[in-house]
Order: sequence, then C-alpha cells, then structure tokens
Amino acid sequence: MIKHNLLLLYRNFRRFRGTFFINLIGLSTGLTCALLIWLWVSDELGVDKFHENDSQLFQVMINQNRPDGIVTTGEGPALLAEALQQEMPEIEYAVGASPIDNYFTLSGDPEKHITALGQFADKDFFTIFSYPLLQGDKKKALTDKHAIVISETTAMALFGTTQNIIGRSVEWQAPHVKRQVTVTGIFKDLPVNSSNQFDFMLAYESYKELLGGGLHWGNLNAITYVQLQPGTDLAQFNNKIEGLVKRKAKDSNLTIFLKPYSENYLYGNYDNGKVAGGRIAYVRLFSLIAIFIVIIACINFMNLATAKASRRIREVGIKKAIGAARQTLILQYLAESMLMTFVSLALAIFMVDLLLPQFNAITGKQLTFSPNISLVLSLVGITLFTGLLAGSYPALYLSRFSPAVVLKGKLHNQVGEQWARKGLVVFQFALSVIFIVSVLVINRQISYVQTKNLGYNKDNILYFNTEGRVTEQLETFLTEVRNVPGVVNASSMWGNLSGLTGFTTGSFDWEGRNDDEIVQFEHLGVNYDILEMLGIEMVEGRTFSRNHANETKKVILNEAAIEVMGLKDPVGKIFNLWGNDLEIIGIARNFHFKSLHENVKPFFVRLTPNEFSRVLVKIEGGKEKETIARLQKLYKAFNPGFAFDHGFLDDEYQAQYITEKRVASLSEYFAALAILISCLGLFGLAAFTAERRLKEIGIRKVLGASTTGIVLLLSRDFTKIVVTAIVIALPVSYFITTQWLNDFAFRITLAWWYFAGAGAIAMVIAWITVGTQSLKAARVNPTQCLKDE
Repeated sequence: MIKHNLLLLYRNFRRFRGTFFINLIGLSTGLTCALLIWLWVSDELGVDKFHENDSQLFQVMINQNRPDGIVTTGEGPALLAEALQQEMPEIEYAVGASPIDNYFTLSGDPEKHITALGQFADKDFFTIFSYPLLQGDKKKALTDKHAIVISETTAMALFGTTQNIIGRSVEWQAPHVKRQVTVTGIFKDLPVNSSNQFDFMLAYESYKELLGGGLHWGNLNAITYVQLQPGTDLAQFNNKIEGLVKRKAKDSNLTIFLKPYSENYLYGNYDNGKVAGGRIAYVRLFSLIAIFIVIIACINFMNLATAKASRRIREVGIKKAIGAARQTLILQYLAESMLMTFVSLALAIFMVDLLLPQFNAITGKQLTFSPNISLVLSLVGITLFTGLLAGSYPALYLSRFSPAVVLKGKLHNQVGEQWARKGLVVFQFALSVIFIVSVLVINRQISYVQTKNLGYNKDNILYFNTEGRVTEQLETFLTEVRNVPGVVNASSMWGNLSGLTGFTTGSFDWEGRNDDEIVQFEHLGVNYDILEMLGIEMVEGRTFSRNHANETKKVILNEAAIEVMGLKDPVGKIFNLWGNDLEIIGIARNFHFKSLHENVKPFFVRLTPNEFSRVLVKIEGGKEKETIARLQKLYKAFNPGFAFDHGFLDDEYQAQYITEKRVASLSEYFAALAILISCLGLFGLAAFTAERRLKEIGIRKVLGASTTGIVLLLSRDFTKIVVTAIVIALPVSYFITTQWLNDFAFRITLAWWYFAGAGAIAMVIAWITVGTQSLKAARVNPTQCLKDE
C-alpha cells in the first residue's frame, strides 16, 4: 500500500512538473528562512541561561527619580554589595563588580604588551557565575587584592602557554594607574552566549581603592549581583530592599530592586521605571516573520492545488466509485503535502548550511547547524506544521467532490472557494507590501541617524587609548603628533562621546537651585583644543584657552543644562561641583553625545589636562592612509612595546546603531523572500488561469481581439487582488513603522511616498509576474486552441 501511494505521488509530481517546482522553490525558501530565524532566536533566548544558579541569580537595578521621570540603570553605589550581604539573610552571595567599559594594557614581559578587556569583581564572582576555572580555586582566586584571573586566550597572548603560570606576575595599566598583580587562576574562554565578555578579572578591593573619594552612596559606579537563598519570594524581597540606599544616604533619590540576571539581555529597556522590552522585541518580530513567510509558502501550495483541481477530478471520481473512502483520499493528499515538505526540508537544510556563514556575518553571531535533540524536534515540528498547513485545505477540498458530478468532468467553482483563493493571495501580497514599507522606513531612518548633524564634527578624527610612555609624557607626545604631516590637530579627553559618565545631583549646586529638584548631569573631561577640533559651537562665552589662568576652575555647560537649571545670564555665575566652585565661562550648543534614541541631556565640560584616557587626532581628508602610517611609526618609536590600536569617531558613533543596521539588512532579505514566494504563487495561478481560458482566448482572437487587449483582460482580476492587498497593508504598515520609530527621540517623518512607493513596487512586480504568463497565452495561435472544437 505504501509503495502504491509513493508511486501515485511520483506520477502526480511528474504530471504537474510546473506546480511541483513552484511549490518546491516556495516551500524550501520559506523553510530556509524559518530555520535561519529559529537558529538566531534560539541563540538569543539562550543568552546567559547556561549558569547553574540561573533561577537564583539576580542583578540589582537602580531607579532614579528625575524631573523627566524615573530612569533605570544597572549601575549603583560600589558599597551596595557589602551592605546587602551583611543586612539581608535572604542573600546567599552578593558580588560587586566594576562596569566593563575600558580596555587595559597587560604585560607579563617588559617588552610585550597586549590590550585586553578587564573587570574588577568580588571574591565570590566565580562562585555564582558558571565560568569554569581551568586552574586555581574559584573561592580563593579573587580574595587577594593583588590577584588577577585571566582567560585561556589572554594567557597564551601573555606567556605563550597556559601551563605553570599560576603565581607569575602581570602588570596592568589603565589611564594614570599601574599595578603589579599575581596570576591566581585561568578561566575557560567565555561562551559566545554570555552577555558579559571580559579577558581578565581583578579583585574588587583594588577597585575600591582606586575609587578613593568616589566610594560613597551618591556615586553610581558599580554593578551588583546577588544569589538568593532557595525559596525566597522575589516580590517580598524587593519591597524589603527598595529603600535601602535612602536609609544609607538621606538625600538620595535612588530605589533598588532585583531583576533576574538572564533577563537583562532580552529585557533591557525601561520606561519610567517599568520594563519596556528590549531585544525581545526583535525576537518576537523575526519569529512572526518566519511564521508569515512559511504561511505565504503554504498559501502557494493551497492555491495551486485547488487551482489544478479540475485536472484531478476524474481521479477523485474513479477512486470514490470503486470504494475509496474520503479519509483515504485526505490521507493521500496530506501524504503528497508531507512528501513535498520533506523534500523541501532537505533542500532547505542544504541552503541553510550554505548560507549560514553569510547569515552569521549579517547578525554578528557564531551560529552552527549541528544535529541535536532540540534541533531534530524543531525540524520535525516545523515540517509537520508546514505539511499539515499546506495540505489540509487541498485535501479537504479535493476529497469532498461527488463521484456522479466529477465523472462527468464538471467542476463548478463556488463563490466561496474563489473568494478564499483570492483572499489568500491578498494576504500574501499584503505581507509583502508591509515588508517593503518597513524596509524603506528602516533604511531611511538608519540613513538619517548616519547623516544627521550631531552638533560636532566626527569626520577624519581617530582615537586611541593612552598607555605606557604616552600616559607619562602626554604633552610631549601631542606636540610630536601635531608636527606629523597630515595632522590638523591633536588633543586628549577623559571618557568618550558615546558613553559619558553620569553623576547624581547630590554633588551639584548653583544659584537658585531648588533643593527638591533632581537633576543628573553628563560629564566630559577635556584638554585644550578638543572642543575646537570637534567643531562644537558656543552659544555664549568662550572655550578653554591657554591665555587665561586657572582654567581648571572653569566649566562649560550645554543649552540643556542651562534650561533645566533655570539660569538667566549664566556666563560668569558659579556652578558648584563636589564642593568646588567653578566659574561658568561658556554655553555650548546642544550636541548629540549619545545615540539619537535619547534626547540631549544636561551636560558639562571641565578642563582636565592631567586626567585623560584617550588621544584624539584630526587628520586631513584624503590623506588618511599615509598619515596613519606616519602616526604608527611615531607611536612605535615613542611607545616601544605597545601596539597602535586606533579607531575612528565616526565608526564609534555608527556602532551605537549596529542592532538597527542588522535589522535593516535582515528586513531586506526577508522582504525579498516574501515577494519572491508571493510572485511564485501568482505566477502559478496566472499560468493555470491562462490554461483554463485558452479556448476563450482563441475565440476572442478570431473575433479580432488584440494581444494587448487579451493581456489586460487576463491581468484585470489579479490587479484587483493586488490593489486590495495594498489598501489593507498600508494602514497596517503605518502602525508598525510608527511604533518602531517611537524608539528614537530623533526620527524621520513618515512621508506619503514611502507607502505609495511600496504599493507601486508591489503592483509593478505583480504586473510583471502575471503579464509574462498573460502575454504567453495571448500569443497562442487560435487554431491550436480551437482545433478540437
């Protein structure tokens, strides 16, 4: 019986080759898309889930009350971990850690230096997190403040081996800080699905020493992780700790709560103190896209199967006449669908294996397509879903015909069936139009954020972190850099423009300040000439100048700061910072020192020529290559043993939108796939329509109808279907793109031509698809159509 059914399936596929290949291409393309997205979604959902104590592992989040609402951050006071450990018996471990935002210079040999990403953390860090130590004791590795734990890769870079290096000395250097430490452990290179990536770990006690006067409850300069005791009620515990910081610092405006650590990656956005999504939005979005693309492919199967029903009615009638039950026919047609799906799956797996490197490049992932229980079950699930979805309607449709009717060769299409088929095509093209609009809007917004005037000039400015002799003799180095041909200017700063340091309001004061007012400022420490080099405009006053004395006692604020402070005629007035009176000498025009997702915040600039973390060099346009080569030569001579690792401000700015760029790229590919699959279905339907109307076409041509008239006649119904799809899709696409743009404080205005253009593109594609088949039918010789009459 199975052999008989397989033979029938083979014969049907051979008989309807065109339909077979259209369905094969459509289904395999849809499944390829679904499998790639499934790999990406599985990886996203698995980030940080590998820790053994995942269900008890939390991060302390900080809520700040500010005039514009509640701001939530993952950084709080460095004293918080110790206080929680001592005062809360529900906590098994509390671990403080520094933010990971700076690279350090490491050297195990005076002649060899490497740049690595490091962090400071409490002694229990490797106890609560599942980062296995290959050597060393996880409970003791960070107890000594002079300890360092390094990764396998870092060990190889420093010593050329991972053997017998426990106890060896390493020197680490950050701006203005240099310490000698001892290797106490080696950890296995971190998995790619860890959101926290670092190359080495230093003791938290050393970090507290570095903070010095900044070690108080008013500063947000540390991350706190906790592991709760089993059975602890999270809601009750959050109520218990909410006011802890306020009890420690009476003037504090901070409240705290715990959030599951593994949720931070996907649910990282907050709105007025409440979780407002994050990367989970893209996980849901692309999951829906995968489902919709598979549905579009299934619609092709349904439509083409029912469209060719007139060519299979005698088969149905004969089988029913000799006793075949309807259930038997349903199983046969479902078997056809399943076989088609499994063949498509085999082709899809081949395509996934072929396309995975390119997909990884687009998504920035390291996905692999390796067999495992989860993958096999998912493949079976996707295949069954697709096969049943694609085959259910044709099976039920074909198996219901009456033998007495179908053996006469007559099949009367009911109005409901015709509308169902048209409705499916409308659904296909509506989704395609939504994809097209989304691609247009996303790309336009990305172009907008890339080209918008930020209020400063980031072009042709390279930067590199200060280390070695550069840190010790900065002014001498800057003088030599300025003398390099092709260099316009050079200066230094503390921090960077895309990640400025925030301070609490307890450290600030000014004339007329309301004591109850909560304001947070962003801060940048700069050297002379930096504001001029960046092209930051002054609304009032002046920038820092070597022609004036005591410039380190002066401050420049931006327009947003003056507005929130409520100062009138601010130049010359006093801005008190940490008890120090600073004279306001200038007001800078607002510029975007963070991404365009956010409004410009209050900001001030101080002159800190002796405090710096990076050097900025502006070079002449068109001379980048030779100037960088000269700078590299100078750096090697001035700072022997250190690599000239540099970047460009423009690239650093663009990196803030890497997620949006990836979404834009993926959207383009998915839109193209959706349109391709939709057009395949439309192509097949147009071919069947033309075939059924061949005699009508012949008669019309005999009566004098032109080729153009016949093409228009055959295209008319499909044009109506596509127009209906466009009308339905445009308001839906407007809603979707508006929601996405709302994530940006600065965004494009949705213009009518985005939607009109998408509709026009869909219409032209549909006309070309249908027109090729209509033109082919219209050119048929009437004698060929009518010779059997």
